[in-house]
Amino acid sequence: MSTQTIVRSAAQKRQLRLIAVMALLSLGALLKFGFFSSSTQKTSFGFVLGSEWHFFSRWDVRSSYASILFALIAFIGIGVSYLSFKRGKTIGLGSGITSFGLLISFMSWAATGKFIPMTGLLQGALLLAVPLIFGSMSGLLCERSGVINIAIEGQLLAGAFASGVVASLTHKSALGLLVAPFAGALISLLLATFAIKFSVDQVILGFVLNVLVYGLTDFLYKKLLIPYQATWNSGPTFNQIEIPVLGKLPIIGPILFDQTIIVYLMYLIVGVIAFALFRTKWGLRTRAVGEHPTAADSVGIDVNKLRFRNVMIAGLVAGIGGAYFTVGSVGSFGKEMTAGSGFIALAALIFGKWSPMGALSAALLFGFADKLQQTLSIIGVAIPSEFMLMVPYIATIIAVSGLVGRVRAPAADGVAYKRGA
Repeated sequence: MSTQTIVRSAAQKRQLRLIAVMALLSLGALLKFGFFSSSTQKTSFGFVLGSEWHFFSRWDVRSSYASILFALIAFIGIGVSYLSFKRGKTIGLGSGITSFGLLISFMSWAATGKFIPMTGLLQGALLLAVPLIFGSMSGLLCERSGVINIAIEGQLLAGAFASGVVASLTHKSALGLLVAPFAGALISLLLATFAIKFSVDQVILGFVLNVLVYGLTDFLYKKLLIPYQATWNSGPTFNQIEIPVLGKLPIIGPILFDQTIIVYLMYLIVGVIAFALFRTKWGLRTRAVGEHPTAADSVGIDVNKLRFRNVMIAGLVAGIGGAYFTVGSVGSFGKEMTAGSGFIALAALIFGKWSPMGALSAALLFGFADKLQQTLSIIGVAIPSEFMLMVPYIATIIAVSGLVGRVRAPAADGVAYKRGA
């Protein structure tokens, strides 16, 4: 009688570990949120935000029943993941189903006796994710080219400051948005010059540029924007633009198609980057100089010229993201108002494995976690908001550690290139 030894690759072992972790979490949710819950109160979910079409406006369900139902959906996701694993395919679909089930199971338990405006929650999550998405796309363009961009925070802040001031002086939000990309590109110019031309350590350079922008904007804020606020720091904001028909669709209408021009620009920019990076000659060359600059140089690609150009484009993208803080939101500029969004965008880029759709998904996750903790705090859920804010960062640490998957930066990321060296 012969025995057959099954040899699994490291990737397969990581997939099995992830499936096991999801199974334990789902079992815990089923027991804690469902069977062991003694509450008989209901949780209410709202699905109407304004005048959009709808099939039903709210769903009232006993919290323990809802928790059990969605925990079982999580188990269905585990089954889908295992079947995909056995067939040698990725387990992304199953993982998504499990994550959705666990999330709604938790929300049903946490908001017992409360009302959760789901459409408003999702819309708010998207809005909080907007600067993170712009920042992660900026980092993507740089790091896929082989340049580490720690200066995303400074680029966002520069864009916010420039757009707020110009919009205040001209009383036109469009002009504020127009100047914001150039403010971000100015920071990129410094980053590209010192990192590419003079081979300065890119991590240290990024932090220095952030400190520079922090100091400069703080100085001008105290000396100019506060004393002369009515003239220099009271700009208009963009109004929401509802797309006909699409804006009336149930749930997704007000979330995706009743937004400001900056959000619509975000859709366009993400789509263009995702397409261009993998479907055009520019994208192929960009990935080449980020992975194998010597090989790219050998076929006639000017490595440093392409890197310089891409870093400048990245600054333009981040600058638009910075404009969201002022003309896209509150109008006026506040001291250090980006509040670390650039570093969160960098974490989203890493968590998304340096891919456009991955970074987009990670930024949306971060935005959702932020909005969820705000919503739970407002409705009076007795769970410290800090725990909800920790979740995306814990997920990033797990991803980077390789516990459930492999995360690898472009091979030449952060490595200055000198021809013949």
